[in-house]
Amino acid sequence: MRILFWHGYLLGGTGSNVYTRALVHEWSRAGHDVVVFSQEPHPEAYDLGGAEVVQPEIGGVLPVFVLDRYEDLEARLLTDLTRAERERYVAANVAAVRERLPADVVFANHVLPGGAVALGSGARYAVKAHGSELEYALRGDPELRAWGAKALERAEAVFVGSTHIRDVLEEILGHVDRVHEVPPGVDVEEFRPQPRDEALADLLNEAHRDPPNPGNGRERLPDEANSARLEAFLAGDEPTVLYFGKLMRNKGVQLLLEALEDVDARAVIVGFGDARVELEAMAPPRTLFTGPLEHRHLAHLLPLADVAVVPSIFPEAFGMVAAEAAAAGCPPLVARHSGLAEIAQGLEAEYPPRHASLASFTSEDVDDLREKLRAILALPVEERRELGAAARRAAVARWSWGSVADRLLEPFN
Repeated sequence: MRILFWHGYLLGGTGSNVYTRALVHEWSRAGHDVVVFSQEPHPEAYDLGGAEVVQPEIGGVLPVFVLDRYEDLEARLLTDLTRAERERYVAANVAAVRERLPADVVFANHVLPGGAVALGSGARYAVKAHGSELEYALRGDPELRAWGAKALERAEAVFVGSTHIRDVLEEILGHVDRVHEVPPGVDVEEFRPQPRDEALADLLNEAHRDPPNPGNGRERLPDEANSARLEAFLAGDEPTVLYFGKLMRNKGVQLLLEALEDVDARAVIVGFGDARVELEAMAPPRTLFTGPLEHRHLAHLLPLADVAVVPSIFPEAFGMVAAEAAAAGCPPLVARHSGLAEIAQGLEAEYPPRHASLASFTSEDVDDLREKLRAILALPVEERRELGAAARRAAVARWSWGSVADRLLEPFN
């Protein structure tokens, strides 16, 4: 099958970027002819299974849902672009896609602008809806809602990652036909349990390979001298709490830091974002901020943590970071709402009944988060290992990328 995968952003860092990279890799490895469209300036840094990579010329302005800095591009909120600017962007991407036709399917990431690009291509197409465009752009903008609904009218399949996103999609755009619920996935071979000494050595080796980042001037690169910092910080066998994701208030990192003030544990905070300075100022003493880390780091950092917290206060389509933690045998503790609640349910189905409540905490409730952290860290070593093994079983059974990639092509087979 020839698949044109349109994704207008990068191939690393955020959830939809990882989603794109993983699917392109899986489909290419399965023998499909895949072309991926993105603005990734360094695609050679990623294993895409041999897929062709195209970087459309978009004139320098990149529509986004949350403002970040991009190399050689001006990121502007989709909601702030004029109609003419949006149409120019879509036309540039449509032209790039049409140059690579024919195809069996154009698979577009995001309702907007991806769905509009796929519609304009004139080919058979599918759209993957994410919470980012729905919550940050379409919900409060009648013009974008109408444009999004039009972009989906001719889609042969619309994919959502959870029941929550299916509900949000119809709440914002009205009834949508041909919706399929397929959760995102995790590479259960890359993320897997690992002995502590081996995991630490591998993590430090990966950190040694990081590119220079003098003065931490590039927020999308790991912090300077992370190898030495991680080696010193992770020495000994103290209880360790991990957060990895964007550093923004909607992700709830401030709730975790507040809860940790009265928990006997050290914490590693991984990520970048506009709230980093604020979060560092409020963090308790035994907290290490690393900047963003890639999967090559996280696959070894997760086995060194006793619990990975996902404290988001904003609706989440799924909870990729929780699935990755589970696959590595690190029990996730998630805020119980939106797509994260579905992650919690998957964990609870595998956890010993006496520990089922340790999969989640009440959203925005610092006291409940603190008590759940204390309960997990107080478990005897064998019971903590039992919890990690159960989390791994949940990830393998429900969220592996191979099964996800197959399910996304079913409507076109």
